[in-house]
Amino acid sequence: QVQLVESGGGSVQPGGSLRLSCAASGIMISRSVMAWYRQASEKQRELVAAIGSRGNTDYVESVKGRFTISRDNTKNTVYLQMNSLKPEDTAVYYCYANYASTYWGQGTQVTVSS
Repeated sequence: QVQLVESGGGSVQPGGSLRLSCAASGIMISRSVMAWYRQASEKQRELVAAIGSRGNTDYVESVKGRFTISRDNTKNTVYLQMNSLKPEDTAVYYCYANYASTYWGQGTQVTVSS
């Protein structure tokens, strides 16, 4: 059974930082496409960042230069380092995995507000 468990969300002031973690079980992240999506209130879910099995990364334009996706294969965990956070980054962030099928975590809330 595949499980993706996110952690690290919370409330932060504009300009602050958070690091999200996604601990995977049941799949090997080194063989998977891993990604972070987010969904703000009354908006569609959008891809934020992705990392392929070869380590190649991709980001939505609005987070380039501020967010970094990475993974630790020994811990089977994917991270999203978020710096210079803005109020428009407020959303529920979901971990995603694609390996023969697609899997989602339950989400973690990120709130950026003064």
